[in-house]
Amino acid sequence: MAATARKKAATPTVAKGTLFGFFGTDEARAKELAMKKVRELAPPDDEFGTEIIAGQADTVDHTIQIIGDTLQGLQTLPFFGGDKVVWLQGANFFADTVLGRSDTTLAWVERLLAVLRDGLAPGVKFVLSASEVDKRRTFFKHFSDIAEVSVHDRIDISKSTWTDQMEALVEGWSRQKGLSFTDRALSLFVLFVGVDTRQAQSELEKLDLYLGERRRASEDDVRAVVASTHAGIIFEIGDAVQKRNLRLALKLLDQQLRKGENAIALLLAAIIPKVRSLLQARDLVERHRLNAKGNYRNFESAVNRLPARETAHLTRKKDGGINCYPLYLAAQECDAFTVAELTRDLERCLRANLRLVTSALEPRLVLEQLMAEILIPSETKPLRR
Repeated sequence: MAATARKKAATPTVAKGTLFGFFGTDEARAKELAMKKVRELAPPDDEFGTEIIAGQADTVDHTIQIIGDTLQGLQTLPFFGGDKVVWLQGANFFADTVLGRSDTTLAWVERLLAVLRDGLAPGVKFVLSASEVDKRRTFFKHFSDIAEVSVHDRIDISKSTWTDQMEALVEGWSRQKGLSFTDRALSLFVLFVGVDTRQAQSELEKLDLYLGERRRASEDDVRAVVASTHAGIIFEIGDAVQKRNLRLALKLLDQQLRKGENAIALLLAAIIPKVRSLLQARDLVERHRLNAKGNYRNFESAVNRLPARETAHLTRKKDGGINCYPLYLAAQECDAFTVAELTRDLERCLRANLRLVTSALEPRLVLEQLMAEILIPSETKPLRR
């Protein structure tokens, strides 16, 4: 009983609504929400009521300076009185890095935590944003106990649900602008912008201006306005595979590898999903005589009318429905392949994945060999250029 009482007594009492943390590898999203919170907390018509401290440290000494400035900001009341908000923006010394693991850094971070746990002066608010934070360390655990914390990690493009997650975000931002998309336009927009939320919002702004008084974006609108980002390139690699365009596929892979992209990520995000979609589409077209060249809605309806046992293996959306659009795209070109070829191609992808993980072979060579095996057709199927 006494021990419990002592523990409760030692727990700091921090006023609700004074401390806020926005973390996550989706730096743009975390910064956006932190900025929104700062604007919400900032005293109106008082330029001295907001203090922003850049948190990007280059060295341990720089970290000391940043935390020192933050402590000074928290402990210095506004000259003319009133409320005040201090924003430590984009801090990089909470991560599991050489800088973040430094004993000196940890000691100064502990100083900051002690001040926050003791409670700030009335009217003072603190907002912290950081792209990466080591959730195992004392700071994150204790700060989460006393602050309102949200984590916004970048969506994992190697997972099949990434498009659903991005579509939900884009639809939310679009509604705020009074915009909407056709189903295919939204899917294409997400395939072009990928998981980069900053790029997505930027392209959405351009699309908004392009549409003018029109409020519904079509597939043609998206193609006319939206620039291809990293995930757009991923889409283009898959499209090159679909069209058996070896030259373009190798060019796009080379570009991404030169930029430092991971070969395994390219395999998992661009090549395997496309080969799988081609196999599924070819199988559906052959066995169920689906019209692959017609209207998307008709294709989708035809797939959804199939018995459950015939579609149980197909990729699903977040709501449980069949993800028909990638199948529809694959169906446009699947006649360039046979089911037997695509089955072997999936096995080749598996072998390539194992070679990338377990061997010392040059990743570029592994992917180039895989592309040659998949895309060089038999003598009866001339290579498309």
